[in-house]
Order: sequence, then C-alpha cells, then structure tokens
Amino acid sequence: MLELRGVRHHYDGRVVLDIERFAVSPGALTAIVGPNGAGKSTLLRLLALLEPPTEGEVLLDGKVVSSGRGARPDAKLRRRVTLVEQRPMLFRGTVRDNLKFGLRARGIRRAELNRLIEDVAARLGIARLLERQRHGLSDGEVQRVAVARSLVIEPDILLLDEPASSADRAAAQTLYHALEEERRRRPLAICLASHQLEDAYRWADDVRALAEGKLSTVTPENLFRVELPNASAGDLKHARVGAVEIAAMTDKSGPAILAVPPTDIIVSREPPPSPSSARNVFTGRVTRLARQRPAAGGDGGAVHVTADVGVELVAVVTDEAARDLGLTLGSTVVFAFKASAVRVF
Repeated sequence: MLELRGVRHHYDGRVVLDIERFAVSPGALTAIVGPNGAGKSTLLRLLALLEPPTEGEVLLDGKVVSSGRGARPDAKLRRRVTLVEQRPMLFRGTVRDNLKFGLRARGIRRAELNRLIEDVAARLGIARLLERQRHGLSDGEVQRVAVARSLVIEPDILLLDEPASSADRAAAQTLYHALEEERRRRPLAICLASHQLEDAYRWADDVRALAEGKLSTVTPENLFRVELPNASAGDLKHARVGAVEIAAMTDKSGPAILAVPPTDIIVSREPPPSPSSARNVFTGRVTRLARQRPAAGGDGGAVHVTADVGVELVAVVTDEAARDLGLTLGSTVVFAFKASAVRVF
C-alpha cells in the first residue's frame, strides 16, 4: 500500500495540499477528480516519490519512505512506483526505443524484451507506431506510448495524470481496457487523476474528490462558489447558483462553497407531494447517465444521473431505481434535497 499521512505541502509559502490520509490500495484503481488547481498533480508527484512533502509522511507497505523530516527513498523503492505525467516526454528515437529503455535498465534479455514490447504495444493499440519517431506522434499517441513504457516494466503502482486528456473516445477506451486487463493479470495498483468523470465512475473502484488541496466528501460536480447573505445564526439562506437558488442552513456569510452530496438528492419523475421537508426541488432534463462499477463483492452498481435544472447537478441512484424510473437522456426528472443536506465550507 502507498499512503500519505498528515501531509501539508507548500509552494512559495502557500499550502497546496492538506491531507490527513490518502491510500492507494493493492490491486485497486483509485481515481482523483477535481478542478484545475485542486492539487491533483502535486498529490501524484508526492505519491511518485519525486519530491518529499513539506510536512507529513509517505509510506510504502507501512514503511516511511519520504517525509518532511528528511527521509528519502532509494532507487529500488522508486522503481516500484511509476508516474506518467499529463504531458509526458519521450526519449529520442523510435517508439520501440522508448519501450526498450526501462527493460534494458533492468537487464532484460533481447528475446524477452521484444516479446514484452510487442505484447504491450498490441494491448494499447500502438503496434503500428513502434518504428515511428517521437516527433511524428500526436499528443494522444505520445500519452499512450508513455503509458506503454510504464506498463512494460511492470511497476507495483502506476500513477497516471490525465492519461486520456488528448485521446479520442476510442483510444481512451482502449487505454482503460488495457489497464483493466493488466490488473486482472497481476496485482497492479493504479491511481489516476482525471477530468473525465464518466470514465472515473466506470473504471475506478474508488473515486475521491480533491478541492483546494483537500479531500472532499462529495465529488466536484456539485461544488459551487457562492456569496451567502448576512443573516442571524442558524437562518435558512438562499444562494444564487446559475439560474436557481439553493437553500442551505448555515450561520456563515460572505464567500463560501456549497457542496451537495449526490447521494442526498432524491430523484423522481414528479415533484414530491406537499408539504415536503425538501427545501430544494428542481425540475430539469437528464443530460448524462454514467454507470459505476459495483464494489468488490457488491450486488450491483450505481448510476450517476446528471441533469440540467438551471444548473448542472449530479445525483446517484441504484441500477434498479434507474430502471424503475425509466431514466433516459432527455427525460424529465425532478431533483429534491433538504437544506440541511447542503454542506457549507
């Protein structure tokens, strides 16, 4: 297990990460989602042992390998963890030369080396690129080659920063299928940062949200920056978000962030009967449906329902509920949630 504990990381005196605990479990695929500037890339760099945290510790299999107190990992430990950055750099030469590099450094013999290269190239759909020079590749092809270069050396933990950001839909699906196949073949742990929320829900075992350097209890679809009016403590307040007003119970005023947990939103086809405890009731149309894979040993997955209700909101329902409601793209839907369900930061 690769783990951060009590980490606070600073750049130029500014705290960019403040995380009590974050773990990449053996054999799991963990997705980190969040807006630009949330700290996703910094989190991956700390996990990759490329820089030590300003405060706190990075542990690998329970042993401190990097810390703000001076602990530094050795080369053997670094080889167990590989990071593919969002804009990876390839070495001079051909794609094949790039895939050879790490294998040669590990003393792999030529016959085995070529077999491993052909295998990973086929799985990632880049076999036709093997003799291509790096300067003849598109951005999406560079990303896939960089992922292949990391997979071929079989790290214990693979870290990916927006691995499909430059890929078309077909190439992205090929990439995720290859990662899934690799996980079935051996106990590979993967942690990826992504803006593609649908892919994160579909392929990840665990989706974690990062906002302003902190792990959030809700995913970033339902995070809104607002201005709260002045009112007495405990008052019900309304904040304008897009074309709607969201009601929340809070004693805060001024700039704030509202967070609406997707699991706290009740989804229906008709408004709830009056009187209702739900202060927030919005009608709109379904714009996206994303099915999340069930947890290991679970009976069924969840469906993330995105609707335009004057602002984009995401709710989570069970597969069974989605079927019973007959949810389809474009169908009318009602989202309802209590003012007390809205978290205020």
